[in-house]
Amino acid sequence: MNGRAADPVPAALPALRIDKLLWYLRFAHNRVMARKLAEQGHVRMNGRRIERGHVKVRQGDILTIPQGQLVHVVRIISLPERRSSALQAQSCYEILQTGN
Repeated sequence: MNGRAADPVPAALPALRIDKLLWYLRFAHNRVMARKLAEQGHVRMNGRRIERGHVKVRQGDILTIPQGQLVHVVRIISLPERRSSALQAQSCYEILQTGN
């Protein structure tokens, strides 16, 4: 060993539970509906089917979210700290595709 301390491990990127995120970003009316949406396997993250409400979402992740007759594909730009106005929620993601 050369006596130098090991390089510090980079801090993990901030993350948010997918059920909270769906509620915060207004893809679900309440947290219970958001959890059910995630647990029923209707949401995909980076192409993988999600079946748990506790899956962590990070900035840059791509979500495929059904909403009524539409399916939204969005890229997460930033993680919201809380549920706020629709305009603020929309500033946290970029719509890549919307269709049915």
